[in-house]
Amino acid sequence: MDNSSDLSSLSTLRLAVADVNGIWRGKRLATQHAGKLDQGGVRLPLSALNVDIFGADIEDSPLVFESGDADGILLPTNRGAVAMPWLERASALVPMMLYHDDGTPFMGDPRQALVAVLERFKARGWQVIAGTEMEFCLIDDSADALQPPANPLTGRRLAQQEVLSLAELDAFDAFFTDLYDGCEAMGIPAQAAISEGGLGQFEINLNHQDALRAADDAILFKQLTRGIARKHGFAATYMAKPYGDEAGNGLHVHFSVVDQDGNNVFDDGSDTGNALLQHAVAGCLAAMPASTLAFAPNVNSYERLVPGAHAPTAALWGYENRTAALRIPGGSHKARRIEHRTAGGDINPYIMLATVLGAALVGIEDAMQPPAPITGDAYQIKDAPALAPDWETAINWFEQDPLIARILPAALIRNLVMTKRQELTRFDALPSEKHWQVLLEAV
Repeated sequence: MDNSSDLSSLSTLRLAVADVNGIWRGKRLATQHAGKLDQGGVRLPLSALNVDIFGADIEDSPLVFESGDADGILLPTNRGAVAMPWLERASALVPMMLYHDDGTPFMGDPRQALVAVLERFKARGWQVIAGTEMEFCLIDDSADALQPPANPLTGRRLAQQEVLSLAELDAFDAFFTDLYDGCEAMGIPAQAAISEGGLGQFEINLNHQDALRAADDAILFKQLTRGIARKHGFAATYMAKPYGDEAGNGLHVHFSVVDQDGNNVFDDGSDTGNALLQHAVAGCLAAMPASTLAFAPNVNSYERLVPGAHAPTAALWGYENRTAALRIPGGSHKARRIEHRTAGGDINPYIMLATVLGAALVGIEDAMQPPAPITGDAYQIKDAPALAPDWETAINWFEQDPLIARILPAALIRNLVMTKRQELTRFDALPSEKHWQVLLEAV
């Protein structure tokens, strides 16, 4: 790829790849050097994708001293250069993936893990279509504790929930206008915005499209939201639970699978879907407890996963039931799909989607059968398979589970587990009232 003519008007480029926490790691490059991006001339230590959320190397990681902290090769994805509208000077981000010197993918790269899962669908002649619902909170972080921002129209701090309030959306019209303009500049298909159930909480849906593109858009949208918020004098956060007594941020994903003719493989013309849908549901349910770490990867995540807080706590499913972890939405049978509602807003979209879609595919491969769908309040159902109750348990289950080993590369499992164990130790030594200072714009 020679982008030199397309990028000549830009001041600089950012060449970046997402680490296990979904944080961009990479280099700043002058645009005159853009011609070498696809020639293997840009290198990055493999260990850069396996640092903790504080930015530190992982102790005893085989990617550091044991291997001499070897480099890998950065090569561009098919996304190309993406605008960075939150910066003052015209610049672009070029999303990359990491490879070994021999050209084989570095499987500690979360995007490579999702690519590998999607290749398994492709081998069946299938394509996964996915869309995400992105919840975030606007925050005033100027004091020692997080507070909701002031209403730009009145100057008074937000003090109450405003579910589906148009007035609250309109109060932040300048922010949302810039956000939608930024989405257009970056090629992110943003749809409806709503005011959600928490203080200063909003949700924007991203359109259904190829699953890899959906993951790219989700991680780019997070960065855009945070950058535009700062331009307006406040912060945006995807922390799972910014305030202990308010609704948390989720990241729901809807997915369906189409064949080579564009037909939905879950559709049999009925309101319930066919056997393939049932198998996919069963796979997601079977993997869900051990997958908790992919859906709740941070110390703050477990404040969201509590009964009655609009976040699933057990592996249950149902039709048109928003209390269940898996919901089968109604509507046209041609759009039959699965909504996976477990993940918090603080996840790495590549790891989350690889885990969800890999579990669905295992369910299909093994012709798994789900239990009966639930009706009513999922929180009232006793003896349901529970998600991991805490961060340490989630790390252990994720490391040891045979289904996870079928879904994700061994290198990514090892790297994520080592990273989270180190973070667990470091957060244990940090006063809990300081945790948000690390997490606010990192997750």
